[in-house]
Amino acid sequence: MRRFFVQEENGITEGVIWKQLLIFFFPILFGTFFQQLYNTVDAVIVGRFVGTEALAAVGGSTSVLINLLVNLFVGISSGTTVVVAQHFGAQNHEAVSQAVHTSFALAIVGGAGLTVLGIAIAPAALGAMGTPADTLEGSLTYIRVYFLGIIASFIYNVGSGILRAVGDTKRPLYFLIVACLCNIVLDVVFVVFLRLGVLGVAIATLISQIVSAVLVVFALLTSTQSFHLFIKQIRFTGPVLRHVLSVGLPAGIQSDMYAISNILIQFCINSFGTSTVAAWAAFGKVDSLYWMISGAFGISITTFVGQNFGARKYDRIKRSVRVCLGMSFGTTALMSVLMCLLSRFLLMMFTADSEVLRIGMEIMWIQVPFYFTYVCIEVLSGAIRGTGDSLIPMLMTCTGICVMRVVWIFCVLPFRRELSTVVASYPITWAITSLLFIAYYLQGGWLRRRIAKQGPAHE
Repeated sequence: MRRFFVQEENGITEGVIWKQLLIFFFPILFGTFFQQLYNTVDAVIVGRFVGTEALAAVGGSTSVLINLLVNLFVGISSGTTVVVAQHFGAQNHEAVSQAVHTSFALAIVGGAGLTVLGIAIAPAALGAMGTPADTLEGSLTYIRVYFLGIIASFIYNVGSGILRAVGDTKRPLYFLIVACLCNIVLDVVFVVFLRLGVLGVAIATLISQIVSAVLVVFALLTSTQSFHLFIKQIRFTGPVLRHVLSVGLPAGIQSDMYAISNILIQFCINSFGTSTVAAWAAFGKVDSLYWMISGAFGISITTFVGQNFGARKYDRIKRSVRVCLGMSFGTTALMSVLMCLLSRFLLMMFTADSEVLRIGMEIMWIQVPFYFTYVCIEVLSGAIRGTGDSLIPMLMTCTGICVMRVVWIFCVLPFRRELSTVVASYPITWAITSLLFIAYYLQGGWLRRRIAKQGPAHE
């Protein structure tokens, strides 16, 4: 018979909202920073020590294709975070344990399937995206090695999602720091000293993913609370799996719709030549500085709302959304100003090519000033998803951003075939989708429906 220690007082459901959000936010932010640093270090090393073609191979079509397959499962694993947070907030320890073991089974089976799928479709997918011939070989090498570590990556994401769901944001951060330092050292060894090029970068990433997975599994194996991991009990539990998928699958599809629209964008970018592909890749690394902040707010509010929804503190949900929106808008304004002022310096971390720098700065000045149009999408979708309502946010995002972006490319780009036309599709679709989310959130029916489906309190 399993026995767990009594759950301690929960600051997420009891403490001062803005303080608790910040306590939750910063470890997630730094953790996301180190997770982004994986590929950023890869780009810096290959861009400086191998060349422009290697930079395009690591950060161009390869990155888009990896996101297409990985985002589906990472989105699904977010269902674990919501389910665990709700049950943990309600102090339903048995349900927490079932969610943990079902999610690990999903990570192993899903990771194995995507490993095979990713390696099998890589050549055809990269060719279909119009990957430049001088980067195709390097892109195939990187993606094949990367997908060998998908199971480890998924295990880390599920495990860290469980820890964050119960309010433990520090240990996932520590694990990422260790893995990232490992990646940096191995990048230098394999690329700078052993001259393995793109292959060396891929192997370094693979080993680092395994390190992070081992650490998070160890943390769950040694836990004394309801989220303790028992290896022999890793299996699917039907009702729990359906609950996780009902929340996570729409989130995964939403992430994939982003990726699919970005594949179309990448196809357009590829048509402008290798310098533009490299500039887009370099901008993507700089761009991630903002998205890791935005994503940290989204993860914070999702877990915060999930636990308070489980504890039936509905007024606290609404107050936390207002606080999170204020913090996100303020941070976005500051980041936009800094990134525009430092645009050339930031891009020079990845390349010294004058043409690549010129194109990269053009992209930044079109997109960065309009980051604020995305704030409501991140915060409101995260809050709504925290209550278990995941389908409608997915439909609004797919329609407002993904479908509209495709329409823009096919209907507007032919009349003005310039890079600026492609880049402008981002802020335009962000603004449209933000308006949809504001209207949906304010009408309030989403919360009433979730309360009606919540059922009696757990005793």
